[in-house]
Amino acid sequence: MLELKNIHKSFGNNKILKGVDLSVNKGDIIVILGPSGSGKTTLLRSINFLDRADEGTIDFGEIHTSLSKASKNEVYKIRKKTGFVFQNYNLFANKTALENVTEGLIVAHGYSKEEAEKKGLEALRKVGLEDRADYYPSQLSGGQQQRVGIARAIAPEPEVVLFDEPTSALDPELVGEVLNVMKDLAKSGMTMIVVTHEMSFAESVANEVIFMDQGVVVEKGSPREIFSHPKDARTVQFLRRILRDDFEYAI
Repeated sequence: MLELKNIHKSFGNNKILKGVDLSVNKGDIIVILGPSGSGKTTLLRSINFLDRADEGTIDFGEIHTSLSKASKNEVYKIRKKTGFVFQNYNLFANKTALENVTEGLIVAHGYSKEEAEKKGLEALRKVGLEDRADYYPSQLSGGQQQRVGIARAIAPEPEVVLFDEPTSALDPELVGEVLNVMKDLAKSGMTMIVVTHEMSFAESVANEVIFMDQGVVVEKGSPREIFSHPKDARTVQFLRRILRDDFEYAI
């Protein structure tokens, strides 16, 4: 369904991605773990050209192109196939929850206002916020704002949804409501690539866990393989720091 090969990306002299490969099948829930600065977010942003990679190729359905040389039309087609959930919501403060969802449907996808509102309300229903359609972001909690962000990403019915640490900006008591929405989407068969430190989500929902460090994929496998039997010393060190006593028990 989606395959990326040999992705390289630098910002100035700082090499962020150093030859990363990623293969995604329909219905996959792939969780990417790693310390800050490991390249996780840059990898996600490279998939839909929020950051243009310096090198590498992407195969996405009928599209095969270079990540560095893709045409505007190819970028447009790939973006139509993906949804992106940002760490900090990125909602328009002067638009209601529904308007935040419908804006992209109208501008980027060509839906009429009536069609967009119908799809927007359905997306808000899926994240449990249909009754908040007329609320502005300032009237919503952080968890509700992120759920609007998820509704915006899923409304066009993309083939893959990319989540960039969707709970990291939330107060701890609001994390659960967002993770529950994501779990429901996973159960519905949605294909998802998730950058997160929420280990319980990775263990219970993911079918593949990828550990990145210093711009490369260090190790990947099933949640059981990664959390109970990691093979690389860097993976062990990371999990020991994140999971603490639970990790020692798993080993």
